[in-house]
Amino acid sequence: MTKKETSEASKDEQIGFHKGALSTLAKERQEMFKILQIVEQLMQMHVKALKELGVDLAEQAKQIEKEPKEVKKVKQKPIDDILK
Repeated sequence: MTKKETSEASKDEQIGFHKGALSTLAKERQEMFKILQIVEQLMQMHVKALKELGVDLAEQAKQIEKEPKEVKKVKQKPIDDILK
C-alpha cells in the first residue's frame, strides 16, 4: 500500500466511525424522547389525581414563587471530564 492509499483508508475509517457514532446517538436521542414522553404522561396523571383530590397546585406554585429564591449556579463540566 502506498502512503496515499493508507491515508485514504484511514480517512474512510474515520468517516465510517463518525457516521456510526451519529447513527447510534440519533437512536439514543429517540429513546430518550420516548422516555421523556412517558415521564410527562405519568406527571399529568398525578396532577389530574391531585386535582380530583382537591389539591390546588396552581396556588402552591404561586406560594413558592413568593418565597425568596436561593440562587444555585450549576457549573457544567466539560464532556472530557464526564467521560473519564
